[in-house]
Amino acid sequence: MSQMRLLRLFISERLHVAAEEIFAAVQRTITEHDEEAAGSDQDSDQHGLTQEVHSHRKVNKTEVECLIREFNLLLGEQTIPGRVVTGLDRGKFRSILHNIFGMTDDMIMDGVFRTFDKDNDSFVSVKEWIEGLSVFLRGTLDEKMKYCFNVYDLNGDNYISREEMFHMLKNSLIRQPTEEDPDEGIKDLVEITLKKMDHDHDGRISFTDFEKAVREENLLLEAFGTCLPDTTRIEAFEQHVFQEQPEQ
Repeated sequence: MSQMRLLRLFISERLHVAAEEIFAAVQRTITEHDEEAAGSDQDSDQHGLTQEVHSHRKVNKTEVECLIREFNLLLGEQTIPGRVVTGLDRGKFRSILHNIFGMTDDMIMDGVFRTFDKDNDSFVSVKEWIEGLSVFLRGTLDEKMKYCFNVYDLNGDNYISREEMFHMLKNSLIRQPTEEDPDEGIKDLVEITLKKMDHDHDGRISFTDFEKAVREENLLLEAFGTCLPDTTRIEAFEQHVFQEQPEQ
C-alpha cells in the first residue's frame, strides 16, 4: 500500500467514528420557566444578541433563540462557589463536546474550547456559543477550514508545527500492541503529511498550506484529529434544540 493511500485510509477511518447513544443524557424536558421571567432587561439583551448573530450567520432568528435557551439550561447545571457564572467553563464545555458531540481526544477538546473562546477569558459566552455552533453545525468549507486550523494551532502562532502534528497524531492514534516503536511510525506519518500539505516547504503548515491541501483533498480537513461533529450527532442536537421546543 502506498504512503499516500495509507494516509488517506487512516484519515477516512478516523472520520467515521461510530456514534453511540450518549445523547439521551441531555434530552431533558425544557420546563415552562423559560428564563423569560428573569426580567425585561435580560429579554432586551437576548433580542439584541439574536439580531446581531442572525445578521451574519446561518442560523435563523428562532434557532438563535433556541440556542440561547439551551445555553441557559447548560449554564444552570454549572455552579462555581462564590462566583457569578456568565459562561461555560472549560470543564463544562468539554463535557458537552464529549456527551453531546462524541469527542474523546483531550488535546482536541482543549483546542475546540480555545477556538470558541475568542476573547480568551476562559469562558464560552452565549455569543461565542452561538457563533461557534453556527460553524460547528452549518459552517461553509471556508469557515470549517479556519476553525479546524485554529484548533490544530496549539500554541496560537498561526502555524501547525512538526511537534504539534506529532503530539496530536500520537494522542489520537490507537496504538497496535505488536508495534515496537509507535513514535517512529507517527514521525513517518508526520513527514508524509508535510509532503502532502507543506506547499512552501518551510517545515510547517500555514493556513495557506492547509487551505490549499484541503481544497485538493477534503478528507484532510480533520487530518490531525476529529474536531467537528458527524452528521448523526448534528441531526440529534438540532432535533433536541430546534424541534423539541417548550409549549408557549
